[in-house]
Amino acid sequence: MGKMVSVINTVDTSHEDMIHDAQMDYYGTRLATCSSDRSVKIFDVRNGGQILIADLRGHEGPVWQVAWAHPMYGNILASCSYDRKVIIWREENGTWEKSHEHAGHDSSVNSVCWAPHDYGLILACGSSDGAISLLMYTGEGQWEVKKINNAHTIGCNAVSWAPAVVPGSLIDQPSGQKPNYIKRFASGGCDNLIKLWKEEEDGQWKEEQKLEAHSDWVRDVAWAPSIGLPTSTIASCSQDGRVFIWTCDDASGNTWSPKLLHKFNDVVWHVSWSITANILAVSGGDNKVTLWKESVDGQWVCISDVNKGQGSVSASVTEGQQNEQ
Repeated sequence: MGKMVSVINTVDTSHEDMIHDAQMDYYGTRLATCSSDRSVKIFDVRNGGQILIADLRGHEGPVWQVAWAHPMYGNILASCSYDRKVIIWREENGTWEKSHEHAGHDSSVNSVCWAPHDYGLILACGSSDGAISLLMYTGEGQWEVKKINNAHTIGCNAVSWAPAVVPGSLIDQPSGQKPNYIKRFASGGCDNLIKLWKEEEDGQWKEEQKLEAHSDWVRDVAWAPSIGLPTSTIASCSQDGRVFIWTCDDASGNTWSPKLLHKFNDVVWHVSWSITANILAVSGGDNKVTLWKESVDGQWVCISDVNKGQGSVSASVTEGQQNEQ
């Protein structure tokens, strides 16, 4: 017991206003941040350093979220803003430039999330206009747009893709054949609902499921990475202070059951899974980040407490943790 969860590096971003998101790239060598100062910044954070690589200007309002595409497509970063725009930035020969701008929403774009890389470059975007748009890269600098109108009445706050698993994927795939993926993602909205969306045979997106448990705006949803188990797991958090863990054991994806992880005294803004899907980070309005782990008997227990901006804090992380990585 008694492992430390500590802040190993603090990056002074020189943003001139509140930072809304910070995301490491796939290799953990670069950090992208975005702020109400309308800028997106990229830092090289190798070996504990912090070198500003790029200061990207193009948004005309607070920038809410950034998302890195998989490196097999090159160095690509998406950002979304209150200015109703989604910008896709790309690094070419060491220089970051705006590669594409999507201006198809009528209100703030609150969330961007790249699909599993197996599907190609696909970006889901959730907006306060209630719509979700899907941008698909078709090559030659072209992006095709599909839009789900009225996905959430009065607004969509978050989008998160399901991992790429094929029905019965752990069984043999015919070699050389592209597997028949079923594309799914989750969204959370101002209608207090989480919705699950599935791509139909004809390429249209259809609402597959409504998950109801929250009593106020759903602020974030996070579909857990697949670790080869048949169970699907989604975490959700809300203005109501509650965090739910939703699980579905049947392959058809029809029956989801919620389990209350914790009721906080303040709004919970974000939920985020570790790569191995066994630890959930929760950040709330009390400026705290807590880490949670499912115990053997299925209960979720808090294994740490990190105050943002504090140095290090002690935490009793179970010893088994190192072995699971």
